Amino acid sequence: MTSTHHRRPQALLTISLEDYFHAGTFGSLIPRGQWYRFESRIEQGLSRTLDLLDEQDATATVFVLGIVAERFPELVRAVRERGHEVASKGYQHQLIHDLPPAALAEDLQRAREAIEGATGEAVAGCRISGWLTPRDSWALDVMADHGYWYDSSMRPFLRSHARVPAARRPHLHHADAMRSIWEIPVSSVSLLGCDLPLGGGNWVRQLPQAVVNSGITHLAQDDAPVVLYFHSWELDPEQPRIDGAAPLARLRHYRNLHRMPDRLRHYLRRFECGSIAGWLAAQPTPHAPPARALGPRQPAGRPTVGGPALVTPARSLPRVAASVVIPCFNEERALPYLANTLQRLESSLGSAYDLRFVVVDDGSTDETLVRARSLFAEWANVTVVHHDRNRGQAAATLSGALASTTEIVCAMDCDCRYDPHELARMIPRLRAGVDLVVASPYHPDGAVRNVPRLQRALSQSLAFFYRSLLRQPLHCYTSGFRVYRRSTLLTLPTLRSGRTGITEMLARLDLAGATIVEHPVVLDARLFGRSRPHAARALAGHAGLLAELVWRRLRGDGRTRATRGELRPQLP
Repeated sequence: MTSTHHRRPQALLTISLEDYFHAGTFGSLIPRGQWYRFESRIEQGLSRTLDLLDEQDATATVFVLGIVAERFPELVRAVRERGHEVASKGYQHQLIHDLPPAALAEDLQRAREAIEGATGEAVAGCRISGWLTPRDSWALDVMADHGYWYDSSMRPFLRSHARVPAARRPHLHHADAMRSIWEIPVSSVSLLGCDLPLGGGNWVRQLPQAVVNSGITHLAQDDAPVVLYFHSWELDPEQPRIDGAAPLARLRHYRNLHRMPDRLRHYLRRFECGSIAGWLAAQPTPHAPPARALGPRQPAGRPTVGGPALVTPARSLPRVAASVVIPCFNEERALPYLANTLQRLESSLGSAYDLRFVVVDDGSTDETLVRARSLFAEWANVTVVHHDRNRGQAAATLSGALASTTEIVCAMDCDCRYDPHELARMIPRLRAGVDLVVASPYHPDGAVRNVPRLQRALSQSLAFFYRSLLRQPLHCYTSGFRVYRRSTLLTLPTLRSGRTGITEMLARLDLAGATIVEHPVVLDARLFGRSRPHAARALAGHAGLLAELVWRRLRGDGRTRATRGELRPQLP
């Protein structure tokens, strides 16, 4: 009696090695220039991915960003050492539709250098951020020009491949008589004439499992291999939450992350999973993989892209000493983001400025104080100050000034919504005769990005009323990103709680005759936690301050100059 061994259907398993903040879902919210600020979780996602593949005896093609290969070459080598193919996903996750041919060629080359520098092996394939359609054949021509063996950037969706149905399956694209490249599209199923890419990612996580199972069963009956995909961050449900993202973006990114391992196990058990290069090598085609001689592996030493575009002048003069005060209230989740930002700030400005940081925990009810002391324990230039109860941003700023040892005192928010590298331009504006430099996103040369309309309307409306009551007309009175003179700042009395106190600080300095300079900046959306306070509470606070200023105007002392030093701080 003869027994027949049942062979599982073949699948090509593809994985994108990315961090959670690299995800295209957050592309419009998080500029690539701010990636360095985030706490990296790429090692956790990759570790779980490789363990899952080992558990299921599966082999995969892992598409790697060039900046990941530069920053974590040891992780990229681990992928190869555990038997998986390493391919390119471009250098820094730029969407294909934002790249002209020359820029795409540069991105592909830079990514290849970084990845090959990490592995010491030639890169055969690529996947570009932003899915291709048959109309994007120019991009395949560019890849063929640069010697890539295959691309896997097509994902048939709805009617995108209706005119070229053959392009839904792996096929050879001919750029001309001498150049060709394999295209390996992600698998899709047809429903009522529309393609649904059930090969992985969001589709696997979001749709009911019965629906995806039915689609996968249909795909498994085809003679072409099923092409599956997922992202390494999808196996890390503990990743930080980007609260500033739109509700739909949060739903797309976070929903069912905890279910992803079991769903993937279901498919990995069902298919015989291998890499794209392994499958292509077995095809009866004269088209061969690239064979390029590589020199000895070189460390990937090019700086990670995305740092602030500041030119720090070489200085032979002594560095200028400045303190940076950072009020924090329930900012436990934002502190790693802050620490990475301050580290880059110190590196960028260190040749010109001797920076000292004062982190003020303003009576937080979470683990902000514990996390701050832990994160900054090794920083010789960081002081952590604690309030036993919440006293408001103004009081925290004054406490930080009291703890400072420099005449220049800067203040910034913990969530870094204003880029602190702007201090390189703001501090020099605190020249003789100037008492305060205030950042303004509503200045004609400033800007706001992804900020809710209600917040913008509230700030601009308040600015209209404050301009009519104070000496110096400004475009923004609510920004806490400022550069003070410590001697001037400490003349202020106890101020209002909440964020209204920050505006009151500016108003009191203005009425006392201080000179205030406005500096245009960009304001970004808050990424971690929720903005405070609520609009009604903020309006009530500002209404009280405006009423006081109106009363002073009616008394005739709203535009008089007080004697410098007349006010004394009354902080505990």
